[in-house]
Amino acid sequence: MISGIHHVQIAAPPNCEEPARKFYGDLLGLPEIPKPPELAKRGGVWFQSGAQQLHVGVETDLRAAKKAHPAFSVVGLDGLREKIERAGFQTQSDDNFPGYHRFYAFDPFGNRLEFLEPIPQTE
Repeated sequence: MISGIHHVQIAAPPNCEEPARKFYGDLLGLPEIPKPPELAKRGGVWFQSGAQQLHVGVETDLRAAKKAHPAFSVVGLDGLREKIERAGFQTQSDDNFPGYHRFYAFDPFGNRLEFLEPIPQTE
């Protein structure tokens, strides 16, 4: 039986480590975690978010996913969106997910990312 999601992997081109660290580490605030030595030889970089991990893996002939994407739960969605836009990345609103505010952005490698925050319930 599946008990949860351990990690999601997205693809990036060779020599992606520094741009990935700047985007996922510095901009989004995800802490980097070490890769096992045998896997570190392949390149890429790993990040932690709660109990889940985001693996940025090297793909030589990269074709970034335009539809498939990881979705990040956020506290302070508007602030994060402003931060991403100030860093020069475009965002796109989407209000088609009932109960959530959300937007999409693309990482430096063209991967689609979703960011969402629950809409507070009024009494």
